[in-house]
Amino acid sequence: MSASTPLCTAKDVRVTAARQDGPPYTHIVLTAKSTIGHSCRLTGFPHIQFLESHKQDVPAVAKSKPATPVVLTAGAPAYALVRLSDGGLDEDNEPVSAFSVMLDGDSTVIAVTAPGSDGIAVDPAKALTGYWTPELRNGADDF
Repeated sequence: MSASTPLCTAKDVRVTAARQDGPPYTHIVLTAKSTIGHSCRLTGFPHIQFLESHKQDVPAVAKSKPATPVVLTAGAPAYALVRLSDGGLDEDNEPVSAFSVMLDGDSTVIAVTAPGSDGIAVDPAKALTGYWTPELRNGADDF
């Protein structure tokens, strides 16, 4: 089924960001939901760029990769955990109110609003992203 399921594109999904509940307070959760009437595959990880001054994508954590690609069905979201910083006081954090996300196989930029009225603080040198998964899993996504 998954091989014949088309890849999700930017126009197929809506990506939102929320703060992770509870500690560590250095993470956000990206949620991707299908906006189309049929299933699509969400492969790999979100290609995130937080700052105009740092054009490279946030690196992905290999151990968070699911065994099979995520198939988004109507109403069933996928998640990716994103580390913004180490939470240290001496970090080189920059305020971010919105950031860009691209999906595997689609170069269309999805603009995502950062959670919170004052946005998020990101240390580009410490940021990491997990792969898209059908649920946030304790353990595999700890980074």
